[in-house]
Amino acid sequence: MTLTQWLLFILIIQLIHGLGTWKLYQKAGRQAWEAFIPVYNGVILMKIINRPWWWVILMFLPIVNLIMFIVVWVETARSFGKNQYLDTFLAVITLGFYNYYLNYFTDVKHIKDRSTHPKSSSGEWTSSILFAIVAATIVHTYFIQPFTIPSSSLEKSLLIGDFLFVSKFHYGARVPMTTVAAPMVHDTIPKLGAKSYLFDDHKGSDSWKNKLQLPYLRLPGFQKIKRNDIVVFNQPADTLLNMNDFHPDRNYYKPIDKKTNLVKRCVGVPGDTLEIKEGYVYINGEKNVLPDRAHLQFSYFVEPKSNQFNPAFLKERYDITDRIQYISSQRMYYFSAVSDEALEKFKNNPNVVSITPNIQEKGVRDPSIFPHDPEYNWNNDFFGPLYIPEAGKTIDINLEVLPLYKRVITEYEGNTLQVKGNQIYINDELATNYTFKQNYYWMMGDNRHNSLDARAWGFVPFDHVVGKPVFIWMSLDGLKPRWERFFTTVNGSGKPTSYLIPFLVVLLAGIGFNKWRVRRKNS
Repeated sequence: MTLTQWLLFILIIQLIHGLGTWKLYQKAGRQAWEAFIPVYNGVILMKIINRPWWWVILMFLPIVNLIMFIVVWVETARSFGKNQYLDTFLAVITLGFYNYYLNYFTDVKHIKDRSTHPKSSSGEWTSSILFAIVAATIVHTYFIQPFTIPSSSLEKSLLIGDFLFVSKFHYGARVPMTTVAAPMVHDTIPKLGAKSYLFDDHKGSDSWKNKLQLPYLRLPGFQKIKRNDIVVFNQPADTLLNMNDFHPDRNYYKPIDKKTNLVKRCVGVPGDTLEIKEGYVYINGEKNVLPDRAHLQFSYFVEPKSNQFNPAFLKERYDITDRIQYISSQRMYYFSAVSDEALEKFKNNPNVVSITPNIQEKGVRDPSIFPHDPEYNWNNDFFGPLYIPEAGKTIDINLEVLPLYKRVITEYEGNTLQVKGNQIYINDELATNYTFKQNYYWMMGDNRHNSLDARAWGFVPFDHVVGKPVFIWMSLDGLKPRWERFFTTVNGSGKPTSYLIPFLVVLLAGIGFNKWRVRRKNS
């Protein structure tokens, strides 16, 4: 839905509200017309149900409002003496239309200055849980989101089993686009395996469920994505049914904010020209220099003097990432991820005859690599040069460069595109150039041969960006804690410093102070 359509939808909701409550407003000592004025009617309703005015703001926050609607329906009924479990059930099950019954068919009286304190322990628990969910959803959506590292693509900087806090406000929090969804979960409800949101997964469908999507909106951020930042984003080409379904029987179309969350390093920003040579990234002709906490890793074939390598021992001694596999037909080992530092130590091992980098040959096309076109003989290790689109910049468009930007023009920027002979038509008009509407980024893993990244799907639009990882609050190697990584920062230079002890000191001091304050208040 467009913003205009949403405004019309909100006005219709206001009309439905007014028609169903105007008599209740009058019985509460207000004017009937006050039930029909958008936003103002919400402020007045909060006075009627004896709740704070700022609840009105929560009524307009996507996802949060789904909970608040239920709360307000119930609170409205209770403000007119309907406190029984049946009243609560009817208010919820009728989606608030129980108020129509109270408005037109009953002679209820408004209870002014009623107590809002729950009258039972179960009611108190329910109230506490609901508002805990509301508070957590606001924090999760607009401020900080927890995230777990699932793969080794950024190994050394971020490890499998790191639990992160991802800042939404650095780059600007994105307003949820999927308006009907379970709070604080992504595309799947845990344990149940069911889809967590209401959306038709057939692309291009005119289903009413698709029309409940908000257009892309983002709050202002205080920082732009910089080159080599680690970024969490929604995978642009995600067509999986859910995050755990890596073998789908068909493609599933998913809204942007429900596509799989990934974390990679942004090695190319808007306006850059990127090229990859022997696995190393070059930006505008110069080799990209990574932060000192980043460690590139590549795969190697290792020929031993004898078949006596102990993979577990080697991984521990030389800090080698990922699997070590013996290839019996070639009598050698395949090391899937080795950093330059580990390679320097390992190559002096007396049992090593030779170490051969697993680098693809220049000019040999890998069909799984962007742009998936036979005219581009690119692979994981030799790629580009490629211009990364910048908002407002115009490029010449022709059949040669079209494979690079076709997805941007159609999928990400919503244009129609046709090729007729040697001519390109965008939105039914002959096009020889194209001006980009938003910024794009190039996201890659430091584990260059074990990372599903932009080399597979291409550009990441800014509207797919989730946030910036800022803090590792816990880290587990299987079930074993990595204490030295608890409460460490993601960014910065030098060896990460754990702030676990200072955090525990502050926490215990806060608990002690709170107990002292309560004891003093009661004395």
